[in-house]
Amino acid sequence: MQNKKSLTRWFFLLISVFIISLILWNTYSFFNQLKENERNKMRIWASAQSEVEQIGLSSEGVSEMVIEVLQSNTTTPMILYTHKEDKYDVRNIQEKKLDSVKTRRNREKLAQQFATEYKPLEISYNGELLQTVYYGNSPLINKLKFYPAVLILIIVLFFTALYFFYQTSKSAEQNKLWAGMAKETAHQIGTPLSSLVGWTEILKTENVDQSYIVEIEKDVDRLRTITERFSKIGSLPTLVKKDLIAETQQSYDYLFRRTSKLIEFEIKLPAEPIYVQLNPQLYSWTIENLVKNAIDAMKGKGKITIEIESNSKNARVLISDTGKGIQKRNFKKVFNPGYTTKKRGWGLGLSLVKRIIEEYHNGRIRVLRSTLGEGTTMEITLRQL
Repeated sequence: MQNKKSLTRWFFLLISVFIISLILWNTYSFFNQLKENERNKMRIWASAQSEVEQIGLSSEGVSEMVIEVLQSNTTTPMILYTHKEDKYDVRNIQEKKLDSVKTRRNREKLAQQFATEYKPLEISYNGELLQTVYYGNSPLINKLKFYPAVLILIIVLFFTALYFFYQTSKSAEQNKLWAGMAKETAHQIGTPLSSLVGWTEILKTENVDQSYIVEIEKDVDRLRTITERFSKIGSLPTLVKKDLIAETQQSYDYLFRRTSKLIEFEIKLPAEPIYVQLNPQLYSWTIENLVKNAIDAMKGKGKITIEIESNSKNARVLISDTGKGIQKRNFKKVFNPGYTTKKRGWGLGLSLVKRIIEEYHNGRIRVLRSTLGEGTTMEITLRQL
């Protein structure tokens, strides 16, 4: 099935390239044909001008057809150089450009420019060179010569839009898959969790050390929290007004009790409460993910600092570690699904954190700073109420 999709993509790609090539080739041929028509028109005009030069406009020998040919060409810009009088005359030059060809020097420069576009035409009589006609592209051809570039730009924009559409569709499909997996995980945990609650109640009636039961209940509560977290992925969670200080302290207390003594914790929290719109379960999951990532970066030994700062609009949660650091070019990549530097891991932790903060809480998360061999600081920004 996958091979069939791949072949279909390649087929459409080749067809697109063929159509684009055909359009470009036809455009090029059409442009060259227009230029050739322009040459032929100017040859006829030059022949008519030659007859006029030979006979003279005042003479009755000049036919009406010749005069009509001379008068009909009002689009081709040209410069007539009369050798006997050593004079340059301009014709069919657009009004906005007339000021730029008032001087002889500028007319000579324009004649040289025209000579690069078309071979000048010479008007002779009895072996004597009377005039040289320098001519350039008509306004229509000047407009059309940019058409291939515009066409290519449109095609590039089309394929860029197509690429982003494909990437967005792919990302949406992946998000749907992860959301489905999360909900299924929550469903699967729910069954044994209910059973554990029942067994705990039975143990309470038996002659069992109550401290054991207390610890079991803590783990059951923990499993409930995990189940709630997974069940919220893929659906819009409920946000309520919460004190960011209290919620962060609660997450810190939980992590501090369950982390190795080799990890030194420091927490810096303001004395006054800071209120934000929050989903407590998902926020605590975010803090846990960031702290666990920091512990992995320090290989189980080092210092983690959790700090909260605020201004009139926003609150910032800073989580710093003394780990291996992140290269600057990877500051954004670390949030991509599947990106990981661990030998074991799916690379979903930080992508999940980004989704929780930015999509569910309308906040922002980023790598604030990082130095290789010294550590990293992650920043969460949430809007204050």
